[in-house]
Amino acid sequence: MSDERIVGKVFLVGAGPGDSGLVTRRGAYLIEQADVIIYDRLVGSDILDLAADSTELINVGKTPGKSSISQSNINNLLIDEAKKGKTVVRLKGGDPFVFGRGAEEAAALSEQGIHFEVVSGVTSAIAGPGSAGIPVTDRGKASYFTVVTASESPGKTDSDINWDAIAKGNETVIVLMGSKNIDEISKVLIEGGRDPSTPAAIVESATMANQREIFGMLANIGELAALSRISAPCVLV
Repeated sequence: MSDERIVGKVFLVGAGPGDSGLVTRRGAYLIEQADVIIYDRLVGSDILDLAADSTELINVGKTPGKSSISQSNINNLLIDEAKKGKTVVRLKGGDPFVFGRGAEEAAALSEQGIHFEVVSGVTSAIAGPGSAGIPVTDRGKASYFTVVTASESPGKTDSDINWDAIAKGNETVIVLMGSKNIDEISKVLIEGGRDPSTPAAIVESATMANQREIFGMLANIGELAALSRISAPCVLV
């Protein structure tokens, strides 16, 4: 590859679902070349080990339920580092444009005239089920799939997600960031019309050495999650 140490450029890089082997070649190259890497909580240390010794590493990860740096402050940090003439890698778990707030960061950079590039990553919405042997589409069974975030309660009255429509569909449903709402999600889907016997699974820490898989049905997956003490990051499918 040609040298791309362009002054004042930010690369929004997807780090993939966790396994360092699933970082794209483009992403790995940029990590190696960066002056500064601003990374999220779910980016593993083995991925950060790809960086040069001289690279500055800044952790801006958000931990649920705990005080953390605001998104506006992260945006400002990206802008400030780029204005110093640095090659900045904003390293985000999964894909930066799949529930990663990458669009907000891109908009902030654009408003300030900062050049940026989006480098897609492998999303856990696909890699999570795949690592457990679960296809998200299957000829004759599921011709399409829906990916939703459960960072908000399904019972929230002003939610942007139409859970009722999802419940009435026949697609594969993939839920990210739902570790605290699995029981509520399953009940909402059943109440909306989904068959309680629909196969369901949870994949925790997908693609990592400590990956766990819980298999059940929509009717009991919430109970199984509680008994197994499932925690983030996890994918419900």
